[in-house]
Amino acid sequence: MGPVIEHTNIVVGLMALHLLLSMAAVETRNLRAATAALVLQSATLAAIFGTFGMLWNQPWLYAACVNAFLTKAIFIPVLLFYYIRRLPEREVLPIIGFRMSVLLNITLVVILYHLFYTYMYLVAPTREALVDPNRSSLAMALVVFTLGAYVCAARRDVVKMVIGLVLLENGSHLAVVTLAPQLPETTLIVVASNVVIATWLLVYLSKRVYEILRTTDVTLLSRLRR
Repeated sequence: MGPVIEHTNIVVGLMALHLLLSMAAVETRNLRAATAALVLQSATLAAIFGTFGMLWNQPWLYAACVNAFLTKAIFIPVLLFYYIRRLPEREVLPIIGFRMSVLLNITLVVILYHLFYTYMYLVAPTREALVDPNRSSLAMALVVFTLGAYVCAARRDVVKMVIGLVLLENGSHLAVVTLAPQLPETTLIVVASNVVIATWLLVYLSKRVYEILRTTDVTLLSRLRR
C-alpha cells in the first residue's frame, strides 16, 4: 500500500500544479510568460501520465508521457517562441478585461470542479471514474478543457488561441487516459491528434494575419478575404 499511497499523493500534487499553471497560461498577458506557463503545464501533464503508468502498471502510459512531453512541452512551445519574437510582447486586448477575467476564471474553476467531482456519476458512470485519484483527475481534465474553450471564446490574439487549443487537447487527453488507461489505443489517440491542429493554426494563421494586417487579432481575419 505504501507505494500506491505515495504515487496517489504525487498525482494529487501534480494535478493541483497542473490546474494552477493552466490558469496562469490563460490569464498572463505577456505572451512569452504565457507560453512558459504552457510549457510547465504540459510538463506536469506528462508527469501525470508517467505517474499513472506506475500507479496502474500500464506501460502504454509511458509512451503517452514521452509523447506529451516532446510535442506539448517542447515542440509547440518552440514554435510559439519562434513566432512570438516577431510579434508584440503583449497579447491583443482581450474581449474581457483582466480583473474581470481573473475573477471569472477562478469562479469557473471552483464551481466547475465541484460540480464535476460531485456529479461524476452523470459524466462518467463507471466504477473506476468514481474513485480517487481517477475522480479528481477526470474532474480536473474537464475543468482544463473548459478553460481552453474559454480562451478560444474570450481571447482575440492568435497565440492565445493556440494556447487555448493546447489546453483543450490537454484536458481531453487527460480525460481519455483517466477513463481508459488499459487500452493501447489511448496512446495512439494521443500520438495522432495532439499537435496537428495547433501546429497548423500557428504556422498559417499567425504568419498570414501579422504579415497582411500587422496584427495578431483573429477578429480581423475577415480582411484576408479581400
